[in-house]
Amino acid sequence: MMGNRSFILLIATFALIACGGPSVNNEVQPSANAKSPFHDEIMARLGEMSLEEKVGEMTQLNLDVVSVGEIYNLKEPHALDSAKLYHAIVERHVGSLLNVGGHAYPLAHWQEMIREIQDLAMTKGNGIPILYGIDAIHGANYLAEGTLLPQPIAQAATFNLSLIEKGAQLTAYETRATGVPWNFSPVLDVARQPLWSRVFETYGEDVYLAAQMGAAAIKGYQGTDAIDHTEVAATMKHFLGYSMPFSGKDRTPVYIDEIQLREIFLPTFQEAIRVGALTVMINSGELNGIPVHADKAILTDLLRTELGFQGLAVTDWEDIMKLVNFHRVAPNIKEAVRMSVMAGIDMAMVPNDYSFTDALIELAKEGSVPDERINEAVYRILHVKYSLNLFEEPFSPAVHDYPLVASDSFNKLNLETARQAITLLKNKQGILPLKSMDKIVLVGNQANDNRYERRMESYLARNG
Repeated sequence: MMGNRSFILLIATFALIACGGPSVNNEVQPSANAKSPFHDEIMARLGEMSLEEKVGEMTQLNLDVVSVGEIYNLKEPHALDSAKLYHAIVERHVGSLLNVGGHAYPLAHWQEMIREIQDLAMTKGNGIPILYGIDAIHGANYLAEGTLLPQPIAQAATFNLSLIEKGAQLTAYETRATGVPWNFSPVLDVARQPLWSRVFETYGEDVYLAAQMGAAAIKGYQGTDAIDHTEVAATMKHFLGYSMPFSGKDRTPVYIDEIQLREIFLPTFQEAIRVGALTVMINSGELNGIPVHADKAILTDLLRTELGFQGLAVTDWEDIMKLVNFHRVAPNIKEAVRMSVMAGIDMAMVPNDYSFTDALIELAKEGSVPDERINEAVYRILHVKYSLNLFEEPFSPAVHDYPLVASDSFNKLNLETARQAITLLKNKQGILPLKSMDKIVLVGNQANDNRYERRMESYLARNG
């Protein structure tokens, strides 16, 4: 079933063990781009762009980098620093921003920030809109007015694909209302390691169910036709094998044989590609001894050549840098950038400095990363931006054009999902029914968070 490729990978694994570490000669020769529906527009843009502009497109920065204050010690709520923002967008040509720290902001504040960012990009920059991304995993969880759905593992317990798709539509609507067009969701990792801390973000342990639910979520996020101002780009994550860490700890090494990799961990991504997912995020760890961010066999041979994925591949947080200081397969950031870009990475979630940008410009000028590879990556990034109609509509309409945010209909969908997610357990210890309802202890790191307290008060006021 596996043919020659399985044999080659097996030999490569033994060679890796014998050498004591991953090979650094792991590059992909640039290949011709599959044509986007926006091919002519993209090629015209590419023809006008300088090297610095192209590398800027491949750079993704944390919102903190362009905000008032120092990183990790910022003014709250985030306020954009006009000088930092100008440097990033106009002088450095940065193509993507992400994040909002650990805070949920009101819709009006989100729209104000995104409008300022996009206005600068379109008027003072090179006219290419910013691709802003965020994690909206179970509803628009970084929007203060947002509708919070059950976590994906609970959604999976409904066994209801229609609810999953409708929930993703709800999430896309409220996320796009903020001006954010890119959602780092769904998590397609199959949860086969019970010790892993991110099981709640998945659709569970069953391959078929996870694949079907992931596909339903992508349809809900992106729609089934041209993406409009109520939809977002979906992200398949984390490619590949991320959810089976040997130790159970997050972002740690994974050891999976070829048959298990293909039969358990690959089908969710295959189905996501089939239904048209626009982007993919890469596994932060090592897969069978090789950091995935530097693995051409996974990022190009498997993802691109075999599976036929044509979209944008983005790193996870600081993962190119980790090739130096964690995986220790690159002696410096410049070599780490070369390894990852030549393996198949299109965009780096750097995210807190310009180290990736500077290194890639230098590599391109000396010929270590060919122009064709950079053009290929930028082509994919521009394809996503055109697919989202950002050139025509770089920021979302006004707040009043999104009347369904936190609406009764959205809350009803949330309630129905929660009801269908209820899982009955056998009452062996006789805990139920509770003897008294006078006092209930609420524990957990969100138990004393006034954002959730206000939401509960609001819910009780509406529903008694």
